[in-house]
Amino acid sequence: MTTLLLKLLLAHFLGDFVFQPYKWVKSKERKAVKSKFFWFHIGVHFLLMFLFTGFETSFIPVVIGIGISHFVIDLLKIKLQNRCSEIPLFFGDQALHLLAILTAVGLYFTWDWSDLLQLQDKWLVLILAFVLLTSVSGMMMKVLLSKWDLNHFEGEALEKAGWYIGVLERLFIFGFVFSGHWAGIGFLIAAKSIFRFNDLSKSKDRKLTEYVLIGTLLSYGLAMLIAFTCLQLWYYVQ
Repeated sequence: MTTLLLKLLLAHFLGDFVFQPYKWVKSKERKAVKSKFFWFHIGVHFLLMFLFTGFETSFIPVVIGIGISHFVIDLLKIKLQNRCSEIPLFFGDQALHLLAILTAVGLYFTWDWSDLLQLQDKWLVLILAFVLLTSVSGMMMKVLLSKWDLNHFEGEALEKAGWYIGVLERLFIFGFVFSGHWAGIGFLIAAKSIFRFNDLSKSKDRKLTEYVLIGTLLSYGLAMLIAFTCLQLWYYVQ
């Protein structure tokens, strides 16, 4: 049961964060079900779920149930986009998707929480962790920091450099936690502080300093949470 759950979670995160281009998202927001990309997105989720379940016919009811729920939840999100702010809408949407997956798997199997400790494939844990640390965490950071507008700050940066730096930081933290070298996280924080100190002192802008600090703490916190959770799952893998 747990292997199926991990596969479906991986399919969800890949479909929502890796294989959904930005133009698909904007088109869905404008046209809803009239957008061809809305249906492409739903189709990608169905395809990923079928691929990860090996096109096993016994899992078809689970896949169809999750696919339909994804359609309904995405449509609801579009309807509410002008009534709710971005942060609660994003996390509410993801919470409903995860609840739908858990419910579908729970209804299909005789639900037993002890089964969650009976993992059969360690690689699923690592792959899921990688997706969470890169695309998923990157989008979460973007949403959480979206309330602050930094367009007025001077100076240019490399395109998407901040995103890549954040991903590398989280991957390093994951490696430190998995290998038991927690001191490495402190070294990473110190190194980043040294590199950032000159930029922040030149800008003399308190908002930029606070923005960088909030972003760093959020990124590191997410990375440690994901790493620690995956580490605990790893210990229980068969």
